[in-house]
Amino acid sequence: MRPVSVFANRPDQDYQHLYYLLHHRWREAARIVMVLLSASGLSAAEIGEALGYHPGTVRRWIHHCNSTDPPGLADQPRCGRPRLGGPRLAERIKELLTRTGPWTVRRIWRYLGRPKLSLRTVYRRVREQAAWRRPRLVAKGDPDRRRVLAAVPRQLRALPRGSKIWAEDETHLHLLPAVRASWILRGTRQEVATPGKNRQTTVFGALEMTTGTWVYNFGRRNAACFVAFLQMLLAAYPNAPAVAVICDNDSIHHAKHADRRRCRHRSATGRHPGTEPAWCRPAI
Repeated sequence: MRPVSVFANRPDQDYQHLYYLLHHRWREAARIVMVLLSASGLSAAEIGEALGYHPGTVRRWIHHCNSTDPPGLADQPRCGRPRLGGPRLAERIKELLTRTGPWTVRRIWRYLGRPKLSLRTVYRRVREQAAWRRPRLVAKGDPDRRRVLAAVPRQLRALPRGSKIWAEDETHLHLLPAVRASWILRGTRQEVATPGKNRQTTVFGALEMTTGTWVYNFGRRNAACFVAFLQMLLAAYPNAPAVAVICDNDSIHHAKHADRRRCRHRSATGRHPGTEPAWCRPAI
């Protein structure tokens, strides 16, 4: 049996969910219905009243369908809301980070002119251009480096046959462990057990370039300890016609005490020194 009425007779507020679907999830279908109702002779005002749209919106989509194909009624790709800070913020941050730091989020925000951005937003934009890490320590360059390196082979070739050539360097040892940055729970503080006050010692080492023999010693960073290490190198090969020590440009290698010792022996200077007992044995 056919129903008595074929018209919807509910109050308008019961259809709010249907209007919501037409304006959001089914908005592309609503545009197609606009075109079909317009082709049936309805005006833009009548269509807008029936579908809950402004007449100007209805006319815009009908015009869009007349000028393009029906697939043009679909949504076009959109980038969403413009990013805060403007399109050049990334370039400004990148240009700023090329300068010598250190740089923090708050300092970057100040140098950018205090833009109307939260520090969290600035942090996200900075992470797109940089990473949080420690800088690299680079030794100060020597303006005469090329000339000095070019002179080393020439000086070594001038040594008498059977000479011993040592490559010398130093390093430092600390009693306390190095403390580095780490992720720690908020409200807590990690503790690292230490044996007491920090103490530092310098390790002098040298490698004989022809035999692979190496010598090391412990001491302090001063010219006296460095000279004592040179004496160890001389004692390792007492019968060698010459002993040459290749080292860097540390200040203790050019101290007056080291220069006087160098005048007595044919050796070039090195880095940190040592005074405690040392050993000499083939390298493994």
